Amino acid sequence: MLIVKAKISGLRVATAESCTGGLVSAALTEISGSSEVFDRGFVTYSNAAKEDMLGVPADILASHGAVSAETARAMAQGALQRSLADIAVSITGVAGPGGGSAEKPVGLVHFACARRGGATRHVERRFGPLSRQEIRERSVLQALDLLIEAAEA
Repeated sequence: MLIVKAKISGLRVATAESCTGGLVSAALTEISGSSEVFDRGFVTYSNAAKEDMLGVPADILASHGAVSAETARAMAQGALQRSLADIAVSITGVAGPGGGSAEKPVGLVHFACARRGGATRHVERRFGPLSRQEIRERSVLQALDLLIEAAEA
């Protein structure tokens, strides 16, 4: 559905992924014809990669952390700036089973979707204490939903 909508609208797509490790890019490229709309995917698991590849400001990472609305927005905007895409989605979260805290529990995932010349939308999801695989799979679905909404806008 996303590939068809993007083709019709002449849109190109990029991804910026952390906790999903490239799963959104993989889901997109499984579809025949995706090369006409998928520009590139950034897998930025470390803070250094977020800074180097996407231009996420170090002060955002220091102030808010990698798992935050601010970082998700900066990742999506950075993916747009560093690609030929018209729409970019970002994902950053705590997939578990470790790494969670009271403030940022396992299952907390921040998403952002930016459209060139438009606003950047943020979504926070708290998937709860699911398995790492389930959190990542649900994150992929949420990211694809955001891309579809952006392609329809």
